[in-house]
Amino acid sequence: MIFFPNCKINIGLFVTSKREDAYHNIESVFYPLSLCDCLEMRKTDNTKTEFFLSGLGADVNYVAKDKNNSVLKAFYLLRSNFPKITNAKIYLHKNIPTFAGLGGGSADGTFALKLTDFMFDLRLSDEQLYYYASKLGSDNFFFLENRPMFVYGRGDKTEDVNISLKDYYIVLIKPDINIQTKEAYKNVHLTPKPFNLRNLDVKDIRNWKDYVRNDFELSLFEQYPLLAQIKQMLYDNGALYAQMSGSGATVFGIFDKELNLEGLNIDKTFFVHQEKLK
Repeated sequence: MIFFPNCKINIGLFVTSKREDAYHNIESVFYPLSLCDCLEMRKTDNTKTEFFLSGLGADVNYVAKDKNNSVLKAFYLLRSNFPKITNAKIYLHKNIPTFAGLGGGSADGTFALKLTDFMFDLRLSDEQLYYYASKLGSDNFFFLENRPMFVYGRGDKTEDVNISLKDYYIVLIKPDINIQTKEAYKNVHLTPKPFNLRNLDVKDIRNWKDYVRNDFELSLFEQYPLLAQIKQMLYDNGALYAQMSGSGATVFGIFDKELNLEGLNIDKTFFVHQEKLK
């Protein structure tokens, strides 16, 4: 059986305060994209579970190939509670770049929960899936819903949000920069939020740049000026709104028409993706 873990972008990301548990309180809108990895699982009679990795980052150790991979974390998390889960061959092909702020690792882990549930007929309830997803990470739960959500707390609380970017185009550009989430949070500037993202209105998308921001940009753009240059390039080429996603290093632009990527003269080492939003 094959599942296709998709990624997401953050529209706005306000880091509002530091918590006593060492996490930070955030507010953001998560929006799902079609860009996805490919995750396959097969039952096997072999004496051990085997994991095979290919695609982006696989050849340079950007993606963990052992039990630290989110897919195996999810598989073994369920296996520790359900003895009926036997060994398997698991294949993960990466199309979503790593260190990108797109939630690819979280998506892989959450879809691995769903795939293991399906393959071994666990019949987990929604509550059980949410419980196990929360054990994997703060934003894993989002990929159980996979629809636009307002996200807050440490990234573990959600509300439905009425926003649709259907028929807009999005362009993702990730240069050869890898930013660890811990690094981003270490230097983030805590500032009062300028806007309630629950009230985000697509009709005002051309003005989002005036009040919708990613708080990580202030420090990371100073450290990595190329990210700021990419953002400006997207605006120069007609983006209605542009922003870095998550803690980076992907910068996205939202357009009202398909963009001619060949005309951007983008470095060949960069990851570039365009899709029509749903």
